[in-house]
Amino acid sequence: MATLLIVHHTPSPNCQALFEAVIAGATTEDIEGVRVVRRAALSATASDVLAADGYLLGTPANLGYMSGALKHFFDQVYYPCLDTTKGRPFGYYVHGGNDVTGAVRGIETITTGLGWRRTADAVTVTGEPGKADTEACWELGATVAAGLMD
Repeated sequence: MATLLIVHHTPSPNCQALFEAVIAGATTEDIEGVRVVRRAALSATASDVLAADGYLLGTPANLGYMSGALKHFFDQVYYPCLDTTKGRPFGYYVHGGNDVTGAVRGIETITTGLGWRRTADAVTVTGEPGKADTEACWELGATVAAGLMD
């Protein structure tokens, strides 16, 4: 069975709404043969990353960058996972009050360095998430999970 690891930092109701939509998409009944593992960014480990077949990342944009929690995650897993996880699929979502540019740039730079392959468009949301935003997160979860089905 394939494993999708969802690593998230969810400190606000807005981030929670996006996270829940991603989970709903990744675990929809149409997805078969994919185990979904959820880890808060501060507790996710290199072992979690090495055991997974694909990744979904979620973060707020804080002070023009991804959350410190997601950056800490990347700092902890980068070198232990660098060679082994090249080519693995991933997707991500970012929520910001008014700008997510720096967070997107940071995630793209680090995942490029890891050699991960983005398999779905990133979902970026500013302000309070609306129905279209949560639907996009649902699609993100479903798309990345479906890509892991045999």
